[in-house]
Amino acid sequence: MQAKRFITGLLIAVSAVAVAARSVHAQPMNVGFEDINLLMPDGWTFTNNSNPLGDTNWFQGASSPFSAQDGAATSYLAANLCNTGGAGCFGAGNISNWAILPTRTLSNGDTLSFWTRSSAVGSFGYDRMQVRMSLNGASGNVGATDTSVGDFTTLLLDINPTYTMAGYPTAQWQQFNIVLSGIGAPTQGRLAFRYFVEGSGSAGFNGSYIGIDSLLYNPFPEPSTLCLMFAGGLALTRRRR
Repeated sequence: MQAKRFITGLLIAVSAVAVAARSVHAQPMNVGFEDINLLMPDGWTFTNNSNPLGDTNWFQGASSPFSAQDGAATSYLAANLCNTGGAGCFGAGNISNWAILPTRTLSNGDTLSFWTRSSAVGSFGYDRMQVRMSLNGASGNVGATDTSVGDFTTLLLDINPTYTMAGYPTAQWQQFNIVLSGIGAPTQGRLAFRYFVEGSGSAGFNGSYIGIDSLLYNPFPEPSTLCLMFAGGLALTRRRR
């Protein structure tokens, strides 16, 4: 009788912990970018602070200069040097183009992974991209200039800040993994990609074309993991009894 009560109580505790974990931690994300028109309805925000503004923003990937990392050839998020340079992309300027993920409850141990590559070749056209974090709730404030970051003051990753050929993957897609840290307590906030290239445009020296694909965001610990931990404890208790 006591064993049954113990097991019942443990199962109730498992359910309670799982529910609590779901309420405290954000829902995971798995984005394949099959249709980027669906991103804004899902809570994404796009802001192009490039100076001067060019003819392009973030757009659906193309099968050339390279195909997607996974899925259909065009199923990735892309941007290029014509994010700046003025009308016709004839000039030079600085790219600062943001793709901001939906609001999540961010916690230490949460992970963000994605794949990216560049089309740069030869001795110019080098690309650069940052991943930044804001802990200011649903804010999408990135400032109003090509150098501002607004609420996204935490730099999580800076791919190729010195603009070298080896600094950004070009021959093939490469996966990057980020583990969140330095967050005092679970906090509503947002993560963001910032395509940030100085001296770009067709008359500039840096920047070409980049893609982002196969994004995964996972809270830590996941409710399923907690359930497995408790289930393991339950099995151990049964064996001991």
